[in-house]
Parts: sequence; structure tokens; C-alpha cells
Amino acid sequence: MFKWLKPRNAQSARNGPEPARLRTAPDPSGGSAQALLARVAWTSARRLDGLLQGNYRTLFRGSGMMLADLREYGPQDDVRHIDWNVTARMQTPHVRQHEEDRELAAWFLLDLSPSIEFGSVGTSKREIAAQTVATLGHLLLQHGNRVGSIVDRGRPSVDIMPARNGRRHLLHILRHTLTAPIEPTQQMTSLGALFTRAARLIKQRSTVFILSDFYSSSGWDKALTMLASRHDVVAVRLVDPIEQDLPDMGMLTMRDAETGEQVFVDTSDRAFRQRFVRRAQDHEDALLQAFSRSGVDCLEISTADAVHEGLIRFVRQRQQLMRQAAGGVRHG
Repeated sequence: MFKWLKPRNAQSARNGPEPARLRTAPDPSGGSAQALLARVAWTSARRLDGLLQGNYRTLFRGSGMMLADLREYGPQDDVRHIDWNVTARMQTPHVRQHEEDRELAAWFLLDLSPSIEFGSVGTSKREIAAQTVATLGHLLLQHGNRVGSIVDRGRPSVDIMPARNGRRHLLHILRHTLTAPIEPTQQMTSLGALFTRAARLIKQRSTVFILSDFYSSSGWDKALTMLASRHDVVAVRLVDPIEQDLPDMGMLTMRDAETGEQVFVDTSDRAFRQRFVRRAQDHEDALLQAFSRSGVDCLEISTADAVHEGLIRFVRQRQQLMRQAAGGVRHG
């Protein structure tokens, strides 16, 4: 089973009208980093800013925090916040409560492997990654925070842009995200190496957004756990509808974007499509289990949807969890 498949000549081979889920989406890049940033500043970022209403803990939880108080541990709490010294003295688990600093640092870990160029609906995963960086980066800079990026393009070294503030710096990150050449490779991406490098490079406790489709060689979950033990990590999973539910498009030549391996398949075969969906679901289940074990929240953004829709869903989920946690403390 290919970890990522790119159909060739899919439009000419497709039988019947295009399914609704494969509708064409507008190009969010606007042709340049500056146009992209201007667009999200008036659309996605404004909607998110109104939803957050200054409570950025629901989006950037855990970073730039100062100790404010201690309280008894509850089932809704993160075990990483347990104060073991107080727990030992009190003989009851206690957790640290924090208040936000005025400044935090956020890092974007970008997986620019060949599969990130794919998009079946008119927008590639690379483009939605750039729009996500633009939206989150704009929100952060608007409140005096710093942003940086670490980019893996399949080379022995990574591209590093230190955490700084200012619109010009964010534009530099966006241009690199949109235009940096992606190295051809004959092997699977190694996200574990990227996470290990990031853990070494990011010294101050930060919020880390991982933008990837998470098609990688195995073993990366251990490195992710190590990274999440020091930072607030959010996995931004970039997906495309055709990777999860392959439609009937007739006979196709399909190619693994990263290894170059090709195979000729009949997508009109219902049994083949069912096997494809099962394997995709198995991959999805394994990913969610890995994120859960590492204590990492997952934000899924599809090439078929507007980026702000996925971000708004994520913020609302975090707000609901915080309300539940607050209710548990009041009734505890």
C-alpha cells in the first residue's frame, strides 16, 4: 500500500460528474506571500480574533506562562503540570496553575517533502500550510509575540528562521514556505529526525505547530513525545479528500511522490476502493493513537475546506475542554 498516491490524468479517466467533495477551491496564495498575508488579515485572522476575544490560552496553551497558583490534580489535568515537590509534601497530587506572559514564542515545523505538493481540489497541501502559517503568525505578531520556523525539505540539514517579531520576518517565512525548492527523494520522510532537531534547537518553552501530512517512516512518535514534554505542541495534519476516500476514476497510473514508485490500478473496482479506505482508516487510527500517547492535540485541515474553518473548530474544542476543566475544579 502506498503511503501517498498521486493520480495521473485523473480528470480524463474519471467517469461521470466530479463529486461534490472534490470541488475546486480558490488558490489561497494569491500569487505572493504579501498578497496571502493581506488576505488572511482581513478574513481568517479577523474571524479567529473575534472568536478568541483576547483569550489566547485556547489557541496557544502552555507557552509563555508564569506560575500563579497550585491546586489538587483532577482527571482533566495534564500530568506534565504536576508539581512533584508539593505532591510529595502534601501526599496528594497537585498541579501548577499558570498565567500567561505578555510574550510567547511560536515555532512552525514545516514538512516540505514531495507529498506536500499534492492537491486534488485545486489547492495543494503546501498552499494550505502557508495559509495556516499566515493566519496564526498574523495573530501572534498582532499581540507582540515572536514566530520562527524550522523547515525540512528532505536534505541532511534543516532551514532555520529564528523566532522574531515583525511583519517582514513573517513574510520571509511565508515566502520560504511557498517557494523553497523541494528536494527529490527515493525514501520515505523521517519526521522523527525533524522532531529531534527541533527539540535541540528550541531552547525556550514555546508553542510548536507541526505542519505535515504525517506520511513518514515509523518511529517518529518517540521523538514527538520528547518534544511535547518541553513544549505545547499542536499537530496540524494536512489532508486531501482523495487520500481518505478514493472515488471511481477508472484506470489510473498512481505514483508515490516521495519514492517514485508507480502502479496501475482500476479504481472502478469496489473491492479495491474498500481496501483503500480501510488502509486509510488504519493509518488515521494509528496517527490519533500516537498523538494521544504524546499528549499532542491534532488540528486537521483539508485542501477542500477554508483554513479558518479548521482553526475555528479547533479553538472551539479547546474552549469547551477549558470550560469542562473549570467546571470540574469548581465542583471538585
